[in-house]
Amino acid sequence: MHSIHKSPGEDESTVDRVLAGDIDAFEEIVLRWQAPLLNLAYRFSRDRGLAEEMAQEAFLKIFRSLERWRRDAKFSTWMFSVALNHYRTTMRRHIPPSVELTELDAVTGAGDLADEMDAVANDGVVRRAVALLPAKYRDAIVVYYFTQQDVAETAGTLGLRPGTVKARLHRARKLLKTKLRALGHPLAVATQESER
Repeated sequence: MHSIHKSPGEDESTVDRVLAGDIDAFEEIVLRWQAPLLNLAYRFSRDRGLAEEMAQEAFLKIFRSLERWRRDAKFSTWMFSVALNHYRTTMRRHIPPSVELTELDAVTGAGDLADEMDAVANDGVVRRAVALLPAKYRDAIVVYYFTQQDVAETAGTLGLRPGTVKARLHRARKLLKTKLRALGHPLAVATQESER
């Protein structure tokens, strides 16, 4: 799993400038990270307008909390953690649109679930099936696959141990495979056939 993250040195020097009083430097962080944070917000809300609002509020929280970054983790890991906590809180106040498994329309796609999640990130059926997972499994899948963090970064973002993240990812993939197989989704069918 490759990371989308920029150079940690870039983030650290930008944060130093902001903390030294160059408030305008925070715009560099926003420009550098707006797409990943917006993507993460959309994975939670499935609503473009709400996702944009959530991402803007997350950046405000990050800005106000910069002095609390202890630098024992990468800035991006800390930033995703702040954003994720904000997104969870926001979504508790918003009732997400209900999606029944019977409403999920069939689409094309094939491959092993563990290896192909990146390729099907835009697959509506897979995204909605992920949204139906219990929160602890959904969060692990969303952070690991859809923001392309590795296990250690995902663990830092979620505040968990790497072993716990691995276990949750394993369980989440099994749950997803079962949901998708019930729908006859090509991704799960291909995986089932490869296991025979």
